[in-house]
Amino acid sequence: MCIPGTALSRYVNFYTDFAFKKIFGTEANKDLLISFLNQLLNLNGDSEIKDLTYLNPEQLGDSINERRAIFDVYCTTEKDEHFIVEMQKAKQDNFRDRAIYYSSFAIREQGKKGSSTRTWDYQLAPVYVVGILNFVMDQAEEHRTKVITRVSLKDDENTVFNDKLSYVFLEMPKFIKKENELETFLDKWLYVIKNLAQLEDKPAALKEGIFKKLFEVAEIAQFSKIDRAEYEESLKVFWDFSNVLATAERNGIAIGRAEGIVEGQAKGERTLLTKLVLANKEKGKSLSEIADILEIDIKMVEEILKESC
Repeated sequence: MCIPGTALSRYVNFYTDFAFKKIFGTEANKDLLISFLNQLLNLNGDSEIKDLTYLNPEQLGDSINERRAIFDVYCTTEKDEHFIVEMQKAKQDNFRDRAIYYSSFAIREQGKKGSSTRTWDYQLAPVYVVGILNFVMDQAEEHRTKVITRVSLKDDENTVFNDKLSYVFLEMPKFIKKENELETFLDKWLYVIKNLAQLEDKPAALKEGIFKKLFEVAEIAQFSKIDRAEYEESLKVFWDFSNVLATAERNGIAIGRAEGIVEGQAKGERTLLTKLVLANKEKGKSLSEIADILEIDIKMVEEILKESC
């Protein structure tokens, strides 16, 4: 299978699930994620991340009826810092609440270590939630040019209350620097994340060795047949999902709401969202996995599957 348009791109689209996990979520390429996190958090010297270990991205609740969390990337450093790194393609209802909910899994599991929680003294390892967002969090603040928002626990005098839980959100649509305007190492990372699929060659400004590896990893021509097929399928899902969002936005519909996304293209046709749900169901995904992948409520997944029977 070859999707129209892929031949025009030399490098992968970072915002596809395949590309994100290949670049940031694989053992062979963990030096890419380490470099990005060190720059994002301005870590150097003794505080710099030297190594990390990938953890199981699927986090279960305390009961079988509790909603689980499936992280894009979940890892811990040699200093036992926990990192949840998420890529969000579209804004959804209660986005901030979702980020807090996801972080709770990385906190709660720390209390389950050892043979008995009675011996645990409640000392927590630091948890960082990093969100790479392909949207602006607040439409009312679109005029603000601040790309990175850092959130921590502080009291009413703006003094740090606890440094064990931090959030970092990158609003990528706000990053508009051109190659000749890149000033910092972090600027270069943001530039390549946003523009990777549009680049015809490695930009001259990105001289660091880590970017040489990134472009080697991201070059589609170097993929195996299996990887290329998986990437093209991931790209198709990305395009289909983008079409769903564009349709919803044109009609003034809130993304993520059942009454908004399920819009018929024509009478008698299945919607793009229905196709995505069915495609993931055919791949053996559970209802909760489909809901997480498409960022919709699980009740909507159940309704679509019931209607499609």
